Amino acid sequence: MTPAARTQAAIEIVDAVIAAARSGGAAADTIVQRYFAERRYAGSKDRRAVRELVFAAIRRAGEVPASGRAAVLALAQDDTVLAATFDGSRHGPAAIDPDEPAAPAGAAPGWLLDRLAASGLGEDEAAALVFRAPLDLRINRRLAEPAEIAALLPAAQPIAGLPDALRLPHGSDVAALAGQVEVQDAGSQAVTLAAEAKSGMTVVDLCAGGGGKTLALAAAMENRGRILASDIDRARLSRLPPRAERAGVTIAETRLLDLGRELEALADWRAAADVVLVDAPCSGTGTWRRNPEARWRLTPERLDRYVSMQAQVLNVGAALVRPGGALVHIVCSLLDAEGADQVDHFLAAHPGWSAEPLSLPCGQPRGAGLRLTPSHDGTDGFFVARLRAPC
Repeated sequence: MTPAARTQAAIEIVDAVIAAARSGGAAADTIVQRYFAERRYAGSKDRRAVRELVFAAIRRAGEVPASGRAAVLALAQDDTVLAATFDGSRHGPAAIDPDEPAAPAGAAPGWLLDRLAASGLGEDEAAALVFRAPLDLRINRRLAEPAEIAALLPAAQPIAGLPDALRLPHGSDVAALAGQVEVQDAGSQAVTLAAEAKSGMTVVDLCAGGGGKTLALAAAMENRGRILASDIDRARLSRLPPRAERAGVTIAETRLLDLGRELEALADWRAAADVVLVDAPCSGTGTWRRNPEARWRLTPERLDRYVSMQAQVLNVGAALVRPGGALVHIVCSLLDAEGADQVDHFLAAHPGWSAEPLSLPCGQPRGAGLRLTPSHDGTDGFFVARLRAPC
């Protein structure tokens, strides 16, 4: 592909991402994969260059751009080499009109910037939400030692306070180490520590998804005890058993739940768990470094649905906690509505429950919990609180 053809490809892909964001369609990564699956002539360098351009354009535009062309034009304003590819050639984009508008730069849509500001996040914090994320690993000590993995990955750096974590540059290939390491953001590793999981415990990972936190819990428990990993998403939950097998985890069992009927399926776990971890469905405002187009998909109405869903899941989780046990609320969101305010509402509705202080290797106090941000902690954004059930 010529440089101009790469630019045109990026424009077409961003157009598809914009359409998907408006309609609830596929994620940007999936759209990129589909685009090149239909264009086998594109080499690996072409695919890499186009992908870089696509995500750079997405990251720069806070509001949903008018078009893919407008989004890429915004990058060309500061890049003369890129601007030169708008040459009107056969496979390239048309020449730039001097009066042609480019997509304005920004960290997020205006309404979301207002919500972030109301949640105590300034402009610098908001801007860092779309910086490119590194690749973080959690070392599985059942199969490998940190020094052993570090020797295999000379570019890896340790992460303060997390002895089983390593950080690599974005795009590093660690597929050959599957099982020995798990790809997991340092923030995700840190907030999982709030469960204080120990050998022999009975633990529920209520919204387990693909099982990243389940495997981290099993490691903390030295593969002794019992973990129930449950979710309403069959496809995501189905990824856990093979991951657990590779990691040598034998204490985790899975259970598929029906939305709205969770407690029926979990009747045998009522008041049985030492700890219930609720990594609740949320807006994902803390994960924009990895999914920058997600900020184009979020609406006030969708946010309200997440807040309502979180309250319901916390109620389910509370019913599974034994007297004196703990409920850990985690969201990969920086909005108080899903974090500090959500916990306040839970405590007001559940007399006898209390919030416990947390001591984690990163994060800052926010309400009854801690909040991690890309700017302050160098991690994805999270809120976490540990709640104690009455005895």
